[in-house]
Amino acid sequence: MDYLKSRKYDIQEAKTLNPLTLALIGDAVFELFIRNYILDQNGELSAHKIHIRAIAYVKASAQSKIVNALKEELNEEEIYIYKRGRNTKSHTVPKNADVKDYRNASGFEALLGYLYLTGQEDRLKFILEETIKLDLKSLNS
Repeated sequence: MDYLKSRKYDIQEAKTLNPLTLALIGDAVFELFIRNYILDQNGELSAHKIHIRAIAYVKASAQSKIVNALKEELNEEEIYIYKRGRNTKSHTVPKNADVKDYRNASGFEALLGYLYLTGQEDRLKFILEETIKLDLKSLNS
């Protein structure tokens, strides 16, 4: 199997996956997208500076604000997946994250993982591109 490309799950099959599994995949998708975006904006940045700038997008509080800003753009199925991810109880919440933000971020990541695994590339691309259109300063205030 080519592990650089995901096996495509049908919608019903993907809905049976644990939301934390979807979030794990979505976290990786989002992190890769953001790092590539930052690199594309300024290829002269060091790896450390790319990492620091990426944190501004991928930390729980920023993802929570992103998903709240994009909720109106989500369809019924996407809201369902987001809520499953948000409502799944995780045993650990990072000490630097608010529980509500962390759950919202988990829902956002679950949605990204779901779209990725089901091959909904146009929808995934739309949502990812919308994240970088948001005012980064407002995400970090």
